[in-house]
Amino acid sequence: VSDPHEIANVLGKKGIFYMIENARKSPLKFHFGAPSCVPATGFETAGAEITASDIAELLENPDIFYLAEMMNYPGVLFEDPTVMAKLAAAKKVGKPIDGHAPGLVGDDAIKYISHGISTDHECYQLEEARHKCQNGMKILIREGSAAKNFDTLCPLIDTYYENMMFCSDDKHPDDLIIGHINLLVKRALALGNDLFKVLQMACINPVEHYGLKVGTLRENDAADFIIIDNPVDFNVLSTFIDGKRVAHNGQSSIVSRPERIINNFKCSKKQASDFDIKINNIKINIIEVLDGQLITRKIVGDIATIDGKATPSVQNDILKIVVVNRYFNAPPAVAFIKNFGLKIGAIASSVAHDSHNIIAVGVDDEAICTVVNEVIAHRGGLAAFDGVKTVCLPLPIAGLMSPDPCDIVAEKYTFLVDMVKNTMGSTLGSPFMSLSFMALLVIPRLKLSDKGLFDGQTFSFTNLEA
Repeated sequence: VSDPHEIANVLGKKGIFYMIENARKSPLKFHFGAPSCVPATGFETAGAEITASDIAELLENPDIFYLAEMMNYPGVLFEDPTVMAKLAAAKKVGKPIDGHAPGLVGDDAIKYISHGISTDHECYQLEEARHKCQNGMKILIREGSAAKNFDTLCPLIDTYYENMMFCSDDKHPDDLIIGHINLLVKRALALGNDLFKVLQMACINPVEHYGLKVGTLRENDAADFIIIDNPVDFNVLSTFIDGKRVAHNGQSSIVSRPERIINNFKCSKKQASDFDIKINNIKINIIEVLDGQLITRKIVGDIATIDGKATPSVQNDILKIVVVNRYFNAPPAVAFIKNFGLKIGAIASSVAHDSHNIIAVGVDDEAICTVVNEVIAHRGGLAAFDGVKTVCLPLPIAGLMSPDPCDIVAEKYTFLVDMVKNTMGSTLGSPFMSLSFMALLVIPRLKLSDKGLFDGQTFSFTNLEA
């Protein structure tokens, strides 16, 4: 179940059809959604727009199975006409609507659900998820590389399993090599949950909710199944699709195929002075990262200045964060962030949800400029500079993906992350994944877009100076 809104934010409908075309070359059964929020908000610059009429057209396509996550929950609550038109298009063709409403509870949650929005994968509080379940929403327990909600939400499994599913949502290749949904099944069973309740969440509920073209071991179904060693260790021995074995003992037999490169990358290289920011007040609003969460805190702290310019403080772990528009040349947005833990250098990425401009965090302007320019030179990628050398994992496809097989990408990614954590000092479990979400405005509280510092609680821009 794949929401192609990342590539849609970069390339619009062209990107969606690229994914559908590519998926047909694999025996895997992909089920794409129509991205509901491209761009995610009006407070950032994306590479494309998917209009309400585009969504209506996409939902008529048999390759599109649902309306992907409705991130604009304020638009739903205030019944914005464009948002209502998108929801109506899904209802007209009888396709489910995915939700996205982190922290939403009470009457607002009930109103959001009443508009036909049937799932949420963004719950990070137990009572929030319970409340949504009790009011008819299906809860997806998410365990990604950065956002980890399994431990919080797993107590609901025994009672609400009929209306729950698992999802990975934003998992980097090193984690995918280890596993995904199968690991969540194993963890749920280890906690004493009933085998068939857990398997219903993992296997049956998604097929029935989304109308997936996947067999469920009934007569005349496609023979889509896995073979495991035992229901305690739950190690997957073989995987079959349409009766053909496609993986055995951890090795896939699916052949990697060359693919054409598409992209949308038009900005020029930067200079260190582009990241200067002058302030009058040393008290500033700072983004506080929470490891393992997409939400952030808004804190107020003092910042050092040199010639009136705000400067990072490695000692206090207050670093500079920037977002650079990749679709045309524009002044970078600059703010400050806490809890990244870098002691030297900088990191940057063109995977920056949801508009995928270039995002970077670093200890000084020169280091930030180095990694930003490395990403620009490759027209997309993840980059790190440790003060001496620069390492990059190129992502030439839309600035989001590599054409290499997963194991090769995972190896390169693991090297990069080890460098950032062990050499450069980051204290985050998944620094690049956490970095990518610092531009995700629809997740509270404080984030940074290419247009400036954004408060997700008031859903408006805010000043750097407190």
